[in-house]
Amino acid sequence: MRSESPATPPGTVKYPGRRHAAAASREKGDAKLFSGFAHVALAVWGILVIAPLIWVILASFKSNTEIFTAAPFSLPSKISFETYKTAWTEAHIGRYFLNSVFVVGLSTAGTMIFGSMAAYVLARYKFFGNRAIYYLFVSGLAFPVFMAIVPLFLILQNLNLLNTYTGLILVYIAYSLPFTVFFMTAFFKTLPNQIAEAAIVDGASHTRLFFQVMLPMARSGLVSITIFNIVGQWNQYLLPVAIMQGAGADQKWVLTQGIANISVSAGYQANWAALFAALTLSILPMILVYAFFQRQIQSGLTAGATK
Repeated sequence: MRSESPATPPGTVKYPGRRHAAAASREKGDAKLFSGFAHVALAVWGILVIAPLIWVILASFKSNTEIFTAAPFSLPSKISFETYKTAWTEAHIGRYFLNSVFVVGLSTAGTMIFGSMAAYVLARYKFFGNRAIYYLFVSGLAFPVFMAIVPLFLILQNLNLLNTYTGLILVYIAYSLPFTVFFMTAFFKTLPNQIAEAAIVDGASHTRLFFQVMLPMARSGLVSITIFNIVGQWNQYLLPVAIMQGAGADQKWVLTQGIANISVSAGYQANWAALFAALTLSILPMILVYAFFQRQIQSGLTAGATK
């Protein structure tokens, strides 16, 4: 015969929630362990990124002897801005810095004007060929820049735009448009239609609707993509080398070309401290820009996912 399970003695209380509590405790422990590993990985990554920057800044205040004989992260024997003065005047980094500010400022403004207008039309208006034009822009993201160097050179040569700021600015705009259109199209799609419809009912034209209603609403996205364009164009080297060449080109070089010229032209007599001072002058503006607009960049990148 089959034996029956004994009955629960009177007065015994079961606690079915204990298993759930134990499971929740184990999950909490696993989450803490994973969080700990993540923090360690972030700390290691942060050290790998910050250490070279600190070394460059320290080396910019040292002499050539100190750079090669002292410990890498040792403090300089004396704090002097003579190397920065040398880099700014004798190596003409000041001129190249101002050239970069001029070129990047105009090209970023042009990129944001044309890119935001194209993205707005592609995101908010339906017409024949809309998707084709959008995918044509997006395909530029997968096209390596170095593959377009020869066609760009020939086009600018035929237009007499070689070794001109105009040619470089137009190329920078074309180089930055694909990502700008891709990013802003997705952002404009997240904006509510009710406000645009109310503005149209009130008699707003398409131009007024775009500049006075939609652009202010897309401010966080505009700030984010503007910073990305500034950093990308500021660090560009291949395009200026291909375009800014010829008679008097060294007067129109941008900062990356000037820094490269310091490192290759001096041979064995290189002034490494001045080179690191020039690098510091090129790095610090981008760090300050990103640090100042950090919150706007983060809000712009996450706005599309939260709306």
